[in-house]
Amino acid sequence: MTPKNTICLWYNHDAEEAANFYAMTFPDSAVSAVRRAPGDYPSGKEGDVLTVEFTVYGIPCIGLNGGDAFKHSEAFSFQIATDDQAETDRLWNAIVGNGGRESACGWCKDKWGLNWQITPRVLTDAMANPDRDVAKRAFAAMMTMQKIDIAKIEAAVRG
Repeated sequence: MTPKNTICLWYNHDAEEAANFYAMTFPDSAVSAVRRAPGDYPSGKEGDVLTVEFTVYGIPCIGLNGGDAFKHSEAFSFQIATDDQAETDRLWNAIVGNGGRESACGWCKDKWGLNWQITPRVLTDAMANPDRDVAKRAFAAMMTMQKIDIAKIEAAVRG
């Protein structure tokens, strides 16, 4: 049964490739259905892959092959909480190493233009620390990074 709320992500003819990459990269992720167009449409032909149903870390998504009319932006991203540097590195390197791009403060963009925040829990915990000096030090350390370095965040927390 289709969930009542699903994230719809727009792709330019490569939703199936993206969904398969996400399913291989992130735990609790899978491709559940590939739907072909029953007729021609503005950016494709009958029989082309129109939508792909998939999950990313258990979040239901639909990839729509809508053509190149709309692009992903930083206004939407998946924020993935990581538990250690190995997990942070693995996810970051998978996205960036598959045609993606690094950005600042734990953000990266996959080759399809979708934005990801690979965010170690130690960083979010430090930013929520009731000691505002700890939060400020963690924030200042994060602002110097692309991929988050947990050891440097922990050092900033210690002062």
